Amino acid sequence: MTTKTRPQVSIKKIIGGGYNRFWHDKSFYRVVKGSRGSKKSKNTALNFIYRIMRYPWANLLVIRRYSNTNKQSTYTDLKWAAARLGVSHLFKFNESMPEITYTPTGQKILFRGLDDPLKVTSITVEVGILCFLWIEEAYQLESEDNFSTLVESIRGSYDDPEFFKQITITFNPWSERHWLKKAFFDEETRRANTFSTTTTFRVNEWLDDVDIQRYLELYDTNPRRARIVCDGEWGVAEGLVFENFQTRDFDPVEVIQRVKETTHGMDYGFTNDPTTLVSTAVDLENRELWIYDEHYQHGMLTGDIFDMVREKGLLKASVTGDSAEPRMIEELRRKGMRRIHGAIKKKGSVKHGIQFLQGFKIYIHPSCVNTIEEFNTYVFKQDKEGNWLNEPEDANNHIIDALRYSMERYHLGQQKSKMDTVDALKSLGL
Repeated sequence: MTTKTRPQVSIKKIIGGGYNRFWHDKSFYRVVKGSRGSKKSKNTALNFIYRIMRYPWANLLVIRRYSNTNKQSTYTDLKWAAARLGVSHLFKFNESMPEITYTPTGQKILFRGLDDPLKVTSITVEVGILCFLWIEEAYQLESEDNFSTLVESIRGSYDDPEFFKQITITFNPWSERHWLKKAFFDEETRRANTFSTTTTFRVNEWLDDVDIQRYLELYDTNPRRARIVCDGEWGVAEGLVFENFQTRDFDPVEVIQRVKETTHGMDYGFTNDPTTLVSTAVDLENRELWIYDEHYQHGMLTGDIFDMVREKGLLKASVTGDSAEPRMIEELRRKGMRRIHGAIKKKGSVKHGIQFLQGFKIYIHPSCVNTIEEFNTYVFKQDKEGNWLNEPEDANNHIIDALRYSMERYHLGQQKSKMDTVDALKSLGL
């Protein structure tokens, strides 16, 4: 019989400060909201590698909203954590599934998406019990009902005095309206047996000076966003430009086939600003916008942008781009984006475009994480007395700008076309 080795870990040395209570907590719900760069995902991965080795009955299920996002995030973090602890040789990493096995005992770390929550509840393991659940980027879970379904997968008991079950939840807190706040942070409504905490980049000893300076500059350039990104606090709804949006899980194919009208917009950036593309199904009759796809990336050259558009199947689609970049538009047109054109920019166009968008109900697919972030942090300016002005802050609005460009043809009298429906379906692999 294999003797189980229990690792000796210096928490201070391996993970630094700020996570001692998190590491040892055994509440049923262990919840961490935090700023970017606050070590929450890395610490969680380290903790679970340690626990798999520490408890011979323990197995872990790792959940993200979409299964295909696990491989480049949670799976990679757990693989890194094993290396950080010097125990990689004790684990078998199956990247294709993905799946991680602790070879001395056969304990498992399994990865799933919430694409079909009912399938998650039927997962079983051969060794021990499925007692730990980690939900990463939990903000992407649109409803508490979906979360409650996940909780059902952690059930049963094990005959060991050290046995406990736990659900770990990690996320960035984009909006105070999200169900996570009420369920785990508000004293009067939070669930029983909950440990919840907030961490910031200030507990991360391994950030370099460039990273730290980038966070500090945000306090001057965008204090509203700094509250979330730097301090890990909830995004406040007051002063938002758009109150008419919600995150909703929907079938893009069904929506596109029903409304038969799609539109696409692009904004261009490089070092400081991203290049973005947003695709929307437009229901003019019911005044609804269904945002079903996005792209958000820094450092893209013209060839990179063209390749991205081609991969999305939108080379023949009508795309409205930022007219401040005429050379970019012309280069893309010469490469093969024949129907790309510049947005109309004139006095008042930003204000009129925003007012037009405010007249719709806007539904954002949960996969469009950057779009969700922008809608929750795009705010009006304030004067010195703190009064809200009727002018948006020109910050964190690159997808919103692209959306505004794409909608010009509906409120500036340009010719509409329903031919893009075919291209939109092709972009979804159909």
